[in-house]
Amino acid sequence: MITFERYLNEHRHSDQTIKSYLYGISIFLNANPNAENYGYKDIIEYMNRVTKEYPNTYTANTKLAVIKKYYDYLIEIGKRDFHPCRTLYLKCRKSKDIIHQDLFTTHDLEQLLGRKERYKKIKLKNQTIMSLLVFQGLTTGEIMSLKVQHVNLDNGTIYIKASRKISSRHLEIHPRQSTLLYRCINEMQRVGTDALLIGRTGKPITVDDVHHLVETCKSFFPDRKLDPKTIRQSVIANWLNEQHLPLEQVQLMAGHKWMSSTERYKQTNLSEQRELMNKWHPLGK
Repeated sequence: MITFERYLNEHRHSDQTIKSYLYGISIFLNANPNAENYGYKDIIEYMNRVTKEYPNTYTANTKLAVIKKYYDYLIEIGKRDFHPCRTLYLKCRKSKDIIHQDLFTTHDLEQLLGRKERYKKIKLKNQTIMSLLVFQGLTTGEIMSLKVQHVNLDNGTIYIKASRKISSRHLEIHPRQSTLLYRCINEMQRVGTDALLIGRTGKPITVDDVHHLVETCKSFFPDRKLDPKTIRQSVIANWLNEQHLPLEQVQLMAGHKWMSSTERYKQTNLSEQRELMNKWHPLGK
């Protein structure tokens, strides 16, 4: 009787693919010692457990591909006469995982504050917007909605109104922002508007204004995705992983309504990851 490894070789899989299949099927069989006799319902139950453990659909589909190949093998060697999951497919869903490699460190973000301004008339507005992105991690909508009365220089806080997805909160003003915000307030009071930031036409800034400003900073990181969303994600991740602020505090600062939203930004220590892998999927044993 041919082995699963020999079966994979005969079907012209690469050495790396064979190694991955063998590793994957060993995990499956260790968790399911009676897998040789499984039916469709058994596979569904197992894949339900897998998708809970691995929300990333790609990972779950990879495991399913290994299982399918295993049952192809059992049919070929005569141990089964039907395939329990050949027509089973997992519906792809957009992963909500935070890709930490794509984010920016605090040092990276602070480089954006050194952006050179071509026009003096909009220098104050642009520097203030950039500081609100880099220090408070605000969304474009939140920046657009800021009013003069939301800034309390005496207390050193900014009030952020609630939106449909994000809770209201008070955030500390960074020392490097104090002068910018003071000048903004004086300028807006002189103009006679309650908006904290206005464009060239004298109307409150728009979402497009914020995106355009960030677009002009892409020369800082030409090979990376830089937009208001990745800046906000980076700020939240840095609160957790660089400053090591408590999860509950970061949830409030980010305005997340659910703790699970904040937990996505927590980066597992590499040594902890290796320890978990060795514990649950030991190699060479």
